[in-house]
Amino acid sequence: QVQLVESGGGLVQPGGSLRLSCAASGSIFSINAMGWYRQAPGKQRELVARITVGGSTNYADSVKGRFTISRDNAKSTVSLQMNSLKPEDTAVYYCNAEEYIRGMNYWGKGTLVTVSS
Repeated sequence: QVQLVESGGGLVQPGGSLRLSCAASGSIFSINAMGWYRQAPGKQRELVARITVGGSTNYADSVKGRFTISRDNAKSTVSLQMNSLKPEDTAVYYCNAEEYIRGMNYWGKGTLVTVSS
């Protein structure tokens, strides 16, 4: 089992920045990739950014050039630096960890990001 705890959400004005962090604990040796998803009110959960153990990344088109995902394998943390935030980035952001061998997906409880003036 893997436990994920997010931190860093909050209220920010349009054009501002926030940094989200996610700490993993438990069977962290089994994690192959970690990422961030978000869910806005009335919408489906969507991938924001993802990074593998090897460092390969992928981003949603809507955040490319504004968001950067990074991972500290030694500390079992993943961070999401969000710049030039827009009101449409408002959502609950969830940390995710993937375990390929067993096909498991683990989720944090989520952290709310609100972009508003």
